[in-house]
Formats: sequence, C-alpha cells, structure tokens
Amino acid sequence: MSLFPNVYFEGKFVSAEKAKISICTHAFLYGTSVFEGIRAYWNAKESKSYIFRPLEHYQRLKQSAKILRIEIKHSAEELVELTKELIKLNEPKEDAYIRPIAYKADLRIGPALLNNKDEFCLFALPMGDYIDTTKGISVTVSSWRRVEDNAIPARAKIAGSYVNTALAKTDALLSNFADAIVLDERGHVAEGSAMNLILVRNGKLITSPVTDNILEGITRSTIIQLAKEELGLETEERTIDRTELYIADEMFFCGTGAQISPITSVDYYKIGNGEVGSITTKLKDLYFALVHNQLPKYSNWCIF
Repeated sequence: MSLFPNVYFEGKFVSAEKAKISICTHAFLYGTSVFEGIRAYWNAKESKSYIFRPLEHYQRLKQSAKILRIEIKHSAEELVELTKELIKLNEPKEDAYIRPIAYKADLRIGPALLNNKDEFCLFALPMGDYIDTTKGISVTVSSWRRVEDNAIPARAKIAGSYVNTALAKTDALLSNFADAIVLDERGHVAEGSAMNLILVRNGKLITSPVTDNILEGITRSTIIQLAKEELGLETEERTIDRTELYIADEMFFCGTGAQISPITSVDYYKIGNGEVGSITTKLKDLYFALVHNQLPKYSNWCIF
C-alpha cells in the first residue's frame, strides 16, 4: 500500500516518510484512537477531485473523539480545509481514500485515557473498490457478534473495536465468502463487517436502527435520502431478524469503503432471483453520479 507523498502529522504537512510514531505510543499499544474514512472521487471530465461529505465525517470524528476522551484542537470546518489542502498538495488523478486519525500519543504503559496527550494525523492513498460493486457478492452471517454499546460503542469509529471486524471478515474470507453480516448479542441483524446493511422488501428499504449497535453511517443516510427524494421509496429503520435476510427481495452493503455493494446470496440462500435487483442498481447509479458531482441538487456535498 503506497501513500500519497504528503501527509499531515503533529500540526504540519510533512513527507510521508517523516510521519512516524514510537512503538510505545498509547494508541498502538491499546487501540486508543478514532478515525474516519473519507473518499475523494476523481472527475476526469472536470479534472477535479471531489471530497464527499467531509464535514459530516469530521462532525462524526469529533463525536467519536468525545467518547474516547480525545480533544481535537481543530473544528470540523477547519479539518475540512486541512483535507482540501492535503488533496491539493498530492494532486491525485484517481479516486482516493482519506484517513484522519485522532489518537492518544503518550509513550507509556497503562490503558487509562486521562492525562494522556492527544494528537491528530491525516493521510490519503489511492483506492478503487473495497468490495466489487459491479456484480453481486455472496456473504455469510458471522459467528462473531457485534460489540455492544456498553462495551465498545459501534457508533464511534474506535480503532481497537475493529478487531471485531477483522475476526468476522477473516472467517468469511476463509470460508470463500466476500464478507460477513454480524448480529448483535440478542441475535438480531446489526450490519456488515465494516459497513451498514440495507434490505429491500416489497418496494421498501429496511435497515437496522442506530440503537442496534451499528455505525451511524454517512453513506447510509445518503442512500436513505436518495431513495426518498429520487425514487420515492421510504426506509423503515427497525430491528431485523436473521431469517429476514433469507427472504429479502434485494440487499446491499453501503459505506465509504464498500460504497454500494449488491448482495446476491446469504449463507447460500439466493436473495431474490440471485441477481442484482433493480432498486439496488438505481441507487448505485445515483450514488456514483452524486459522488462525482453529476447531480447538481447535491453538489454541496462534493467539496473540492
């Protein structure tokens, strides 16, 4: 994996080679950092990179940081400006993935968060599809349960909690599935390994509520709005039973990394007729037009 050459580290832009942390850094030892994943989409026709909804991502980062008792000196708006500067410095001519991280930076043993130095860094790298979005994927329901809000809250993107994601994703891959769906401790559907999940049944979108141990997804909220405003489809946010997965008409993952990833089978059960559904296709087409700033109605979400 190759980073773009310029990064933001300890209060200034430096070359990626100079951005190093000690092996004793608290965040490395205990997973005490929070992060975001933000995409910048290259529009070749306009020769511009559009950063998709960075303000909302940084507002969520600030919320995650609050939960982990990390203070980020910059406002969300200032972080957007830093991100724009990062993209200008690196001049990518392709889609890019942007990773801001706020972390506990003291060099010490002991997990406590108090009196522990806070730092922030920001880097970007080239990234196409995290999951193949051109065709349907096969997934499985994981034996690993999603961490509970009163253990490690899923609404905060805490680095340490992604061990849960790593276990679920790895088991899925070892079983020749593309990814996994995780349940909560009550046995209800939470989300994908590292992305939200949306079902389609009887012409309506269905997704787990934010109180069922899921990330409060920005792509998820984008899809809900697109479905309503562009396709006239309502979204029902409610608890989902496992067997509802097997009788859904359509299904897809959504997230910054996953984008819109159609699912055509779960645990070897065909979803619908086993092909990518028409509603999923329409939403995927709308989403990719939107993030490349081809839908003027939503151009305020695309920052350059």
